[in-house]
Amino acid sequence: MNMEGRPAASVGVVIVKDGKVLLGERLSSHGAGTWQLAGGHIEAGETFEQAALREAAEETGLTDLVIERLIYVGNEQVYGRHFVNVGMLAAWKSGEPFAAEPEKSRNWTWFSPKELPENIFLSSKWVIKSWLSGVIYKPTHQ
Repeated sequence: MNMEGRPAASVGVVIVKDGKVLLGERLSSHGAGTWQLAGGHIEAGETFEQAALREAAEETGLTDLVIERLIYVGNEQVYGRHFVNVGMLAAWKSGEPFAAEPEKSRNWTWFSPKELPENIFLSSKWVIKSWLSGVIYKPTHQ
């Protein structure tokens, strides 16, 4: 595991529509072939809310979302990387998701929280688990 430098800061967004959560198939390097929440790196100067809305729009094309609250904080050391990851809960208001970054993800689909795919990207899995359990903080994941 490459532990040089500082951990990266990232955000994952649980977007909820009619009780279902939005997941897309990950095509990027680490975790390719798994299902993921919209999310990514937090840019310098961004709030968690701004990063969540930007990442959701960049990946899914959805721009009419309302951030409701923080649902997860995790210190993640996986896929050979180290991230401090936050999860945000967002309510869908309108629009249809699409692969806005087709080189990074595809097949954005609404899933019932009771019928999620087996192969979920680990960071997304932990954010969803925290959302469903109501437990925000998780110790280091390795």
